[in-house]
Amino acid sequence: MNDLWAPLRATTQARIGLGRAGNSLPTRRVLEFQAAHAAARDAVHEPLDVDGLIRRLHDVGAGLGEPLRVCSRAASRDEYLRRPDLGRSPADLSDLPKTKADIGFILADGLSPRAVTEHAAGMVGALVAEFDGRYRIAPPVIATQARVALGDHIGQALGVTTVLVLIGERPGLSVADSLGIYLTHRPAPGRTDAERNCVSNIHPPDGLDYPTAAAVTAALVAGARELGRSGVALKDTTRATIAVSPQGSVRAEIDRSTAGPRPSSRPAAGNRPAPHAD
Repeated sequence: MNDLWAPLRATTQARIGLGRAGNSLPTRRVLEFQAAHAAARDAVHEPLDVDGLIRRLHDVGAGLGEPLRVCSRAASRDEYLRRPDLGRSPADLSDLPKTKADIGFILADGLSPRAVTEHAAGMVGALVAEFDGRYRIAPPVIATQARVALGDHIGQALGVTTVLVLIGERPGLSVADSLGIYLTHRPAPGRTDAERNCVSNIHPPDGLDYPTAAAVTAALVAGARELGRSGVALKDTTRATIAVSPQGSVRAEIDRSTAGPRPSSRPAAGNRPAPHAD
């Protein structure tokens, strides 16, 4: 059985072909499950390394200016987990400048600070490269004890046209460091999840890679600017062939109709809000 399942297990992080010992799982698989559960719990509770994230942003060399910092109204991690509503509103935004930029990056710890620590800086670098100077970008904002909707308050305070919230997604038993990007055009408090687009499952090498996620996001940004709104009216119609070509180029398309979302099996769910981070 091990010989049969081993090649398939090598292609996915899903828990398949676990085998059995009598009426139960083999001891090795039980221990792996317990370790995965512990890793998921740790990912939720570990604090965001803000100073390390700032260093990584500087190393990327995107030239976005010194990162700004914002906290939600949740005073602790325990309160953040018990009171999701507090994570959606800011404690204080008085230090944020009015930028009137096209794009604002919010790096939010969410339910997996580890994902932000490991992937956010690289994702910002890929996005800046994909935008290729087409947009004015505000200084990045690092938000702690943050939910997705906190980006609406921050985006409005910055005066940006489109806000991109890069947030740690809820850890699972297979992945504890997955990053999501939530796009909201013309952010303002009170926006609903139906007014956002999400690109999720970003965690190379096993999940979506940075260039592919950047290409999908850039196409959604362009579509939102043309339509004047984001959410269910803006559909990601990127085909399964978006995989990186041997030359490293990535192709993305946007269907800019006002119809509702179509079902999709892709991990980059640009045409519907994903529940993983909020």
